[in-house]
Formats: sequence, C-alpha cells, structure tokens
Amino acid sequence: QLQLVESGGCLVQPGGSLRLSCAHSEFTWAYYSIGWFRQAPGKEREGVSYFSSSDGTTGFADSVKGRFAISRDTSKNMVFLQMNSLKSEDTAIYYCAARRGAGSLSPGWYAYWGPGTQVTVSS
Repeated sequence: QLQLVESGGCLVQPGGSLRLSCAHSEFTWAYYSIGWFRQAPGKEREGVSYFSSSDGTTGFADSVKGRFAISRDTSKNMVFLQMNSLKSEDTAIYYCAARRGAGSLSPGWYAYWGPGTQVTVSS
C-alpha cells in the first residue's frame, strides 16, 4: 500500500510564498506519478500540478501557471510544491496523490491519497 503525507500548510499573507512537502513510501518512479490537488470549501477537488513518471514532464492548472512549481527529491522520497504570489483564492486543503501511469490533473485517476494540509491565504 503506497502511503503519502503532506506537510507545510499554514496561514500566509497574499503575495507570500509557501512550500508544501509530500513524503511518500518508496516506489519505483518509472511506474508512478505524483499529483498535487486542492479542495476549497464548497468546491470540488481540482488538480494543481503533477510530476509524470513516464517522461519526467510536469503539468500545471492554468490558475497556478507561472506561480507554482513542482519538484522532487528521490533520495528522500519527497515531492514539493513551491507556491509563490499566493492569492486568497489559493486557500484550500492541499493533497498529494499517486497513480500508476502518466501524470494527470484529474483526481479520479489517482488511487493513493494523503490526508491533506490546510493552506490559508489571508491578511
């Protein structure tokens, strides 16, 4: 069973930056992709970014392009989401998830999920 745990969420002011971390159990990167998702109150869960196993490519939602970056440290089994120029609309619970196969921004494709970490952007 693949396990994931997010950390790093907190209260941050608009315009600020935050880095979220996802610690995952060991797996073969050639077979799995990691995605970041978020869910705001009253809204559906949406894809934010992914790191694809098949070719090492990354993807981002239009709403975060140019502001967010995804990276990984395979030696520590960690994936990171660097979030810059944060806006109030970025407030949500952020989840990391894993799936076998190529990366996707569709939550339904992911089988393994962390419990989430709260990010609140407010002055």
